[in-house]
Amino acid sequence: MNKIQMMERAEILVGAVDDLPTIPIVATKVLQLLDDPDVSIEEIADLMLSDQVMTARIMKLLNSPVYKPTQEITSLKRALVYLGLRHVRELALTTSVINAFDGTSGALELNAFWEHSFGVGMVSKIIAQKIGYKDLEKAYISGIIHDLGEVFLSNFLREPFLEVLDYIKIHPVKLVDAEAELLGTTHCEIGLCMARKWNFPEAYCDVIAYHHSPTEATVDPILCAIVNLSDLFCTVRELNYGGREWISFNLSEEEAWTILKKESPEFAHMDVERFCYELDDAIPDVKELVSSIFTPL
Repeated sequence: MNKIQMMERAEILVGAVDDLPTIPIVATKVLQLLDDPDVSIEEIADLMLSDQVMTARIMKLLNSPVYKPTQEITSLKRALVYLGLRHVRELALTTSVINAFDGTSGALELNAFWEHSFGVGMVSKIIAQKIGYKDLEKAYISGIIHDLGEVFLSNFLREPFLEVLDYIKIHPVKLVDAEAELLGTTHCEIGLCMARKWNFPEAYCDVIAYHHSPTEATVDPILCAIVNLSDLFCTVRELNYGGREWISFNLSEEEAWTILKKESPEFAHMDVERFCYELDDAIPDVKELVSSIFTPL
């Protein structure tokens, strides 16, 4: 089945769901307000404070090991100054996605899903820094939301998706390939449909659609390659949906590795073994962050 057919199948599946979660109204207004070049921090803060759940999660994310503030930030206005307004958009987007599926029960264990997602975000930021990518926060957020379609499949196609998960336990295939074979589409196409419904920026839509095939990306192949490689690293460590997916990879054969080496030739000399040890050291931070985000607010 080709990409066009899988996209058509995804559009049918997403279109058939009447109660698809939406981005909260306050978050939408924040994103719109941030398009105004004359907007003030006070205006953004006042609007965000009207959504206590979003505000609380933004503060938790900001005080996490990912952002590493020198001391805990307890004031939202100070948080916005620390971030800079252009990064508020990314955090508002992230917390909205989290909130949209909070409390849902599906085929995937939600904490394991977010541990993988935040792990990929963290590794994406590290790789982005290593190759000199211009926007580390964009890499981080792209990593967090790359598997958006998995949550849809887990919740709205629960039984068929459970069959996919059972299939990969006994067959040496990637999850995305099993989805294509058994569902007629994948989390990439499903996620793209959702991202478009939620008016995500094109760069994020690109990552969601092509994080398994970065050479096909049209907006930002470098960003897609970063997330692809990060996804692979996390999947073979302890940030892998609880070990449900069989996978191994040869770095030299990955198209993302080729793309990133071309972008930053010195990246080819990265000590992969040491990098994996660094990732292992960071796993407790990721698990602690996810646990913190999903404690009652």
